[in-house]
Amino acid sequence: MLDAKILVVDDNKSVLSALEILLQFEYKQVSTLSNPNQISSFKGLKEYDIVLLDMNFSAGVNTGNEGLFWLREIKKRAPQISVIMMTAYGAIDLAVETLKEGAVDFVLKPWNNDKLLATVKSAFELRKSQKEVDQLKRKESHLKQVINQQTNSIIGNSNALNKVLTLVSKVAKTDVNVLVTGENGTGKELIARELHRQSTRQNEVFISVDMGSISESLFESELFGHIKGSFTDAKEDRAGKFEAANGGTLFLDEIGNLSLQTQAKLLSAIQNRTIVRVGSNKTIPVDIRLICATNVDLDQMVVDGLFREDLLYRINTIRVEVPPLREREGDIVTLAAFYLTKFANKYGKQGLRINQSAQEKLVSYGWPGNVRELLHTVERAVILSEGNVLKPNDFPVNAKTAIAAGTGPSTLEEMEQLMITNALDQNNGNYSAAAEQLGISRQTLYNKMKKIAP
Repeated sequence: MLDAKILVVDDNKSVLSALEILLQFEYKQVSTLSNPNQISSFKGLKEYDIVLLDMNFSAGVNTGNEGLFWLREIKKRAPQISVIMMTAYGAIDLAVETLKEGAVDFVLKPWNNDKLLATVKSAFELRKSQKEVDQLKRKESHLKQVINQQTNSIIGNSNALNKVLTLVSKVAKTDVNVLVTGENGTGKELIARELHRQSTRQNEVFISVDMGSISESLFESELFGHIKGSFTDAKEDRAGKFEAANGGTLFLDEIGNLSLQTQAKLLSAIQNRTIVRVGSNKTIPVDIRLICATNVDLDQMVVDGLFREDLLYRINTIRVEVPPLREREGDIVTLAAFYLTKFANKYGKQGLRINQSAQEKLVSYGWPGNVRELLHTVERAVILSEGNVLKPNDFPVNAKTAIAAGTGPSTLEEMEQLMITNALDQNNGNYSAAAEQLGISRQTLYNKMKKIAP
């Protein structure tokens, strides 16, 4: 017996009895109505899966207009119900009209029991499929909300930040490609998320990809997907990031770390708005809003032959430069207070405050790691705090200042940091050239930079 609820509406009580007897052994619940006027007040109509509805109720009338009227009423009240129309007067044009109005099938009286049962079962399978689709849509909508939920907000009211946010508000509603630039830790991804939040795609997914963490051998699989058996570990078909972001926003962070070979593959996908999974020859169209970010000078990389000029043109329709924290006058104290509250709540240390001397110390520091460094500095101070007032000594930021001032490193970690910083400075932020100078791979350099300004 199938777990379905069926409603039969017919003014002929013999028909109601016959259908109730026929269907009760196949379906969990069968209800009947002899007067269609009862449909309007019928409780729980939306809970039913199938309605068998007569086309004619008035004596001597066989136009089918009554059935069409009640079909429309049922679909208004319960759009997802599968409705099967019944009549003793068959006409092709009438059947076509009922299907246009939302009926799923048409049964002639007198019916063949086996054919009627088959028709009802098909209608039930359709209803089940619609329920599954609705459930998947609800899950998809929830997942998009979870994925798009911002764990951090853009905090601050400085002129430098407000200029960026003004530009973001102008650009967000368009679908142009945006390049977000700025130093490590300035909040480039937050700007990208804000562009998505204010866009017409805000209810779709935002997919973030750290290009620096993807090895060249897995680039195509990660971005374009693959089919089962296309390489050793491809045990099933898998969609790439472009497909996952379809309809929404794709954010490619650290795009300056791509090799020339992978740049060419990316350019092709961006130009054609299509991708091909690894191991397949089928072209898949994708509809994305593309946002890229980098902390390196792509214009200089083009001059040095390390970045494709045509790719830069493609991703750089609008450029948004995120200012470093040292240029955001007034935002340092605001951000410190925000993170203080956040971490005080997290670690159960409510009531903490930063005194004036400590605030002045935070403002005077250069913050080479920008907002990200400030966040970790405040978190450390909260964790190690012993009183309710955080003082200058609770924020040990002088060490990095000393390195920047040239007083020399005091630990191996500081020495490594200084060497990396100098190499990047000498190579104008070019990771590949800096890594070659240091005698390490670009991926190793990238990982070390993540530790310096996580």
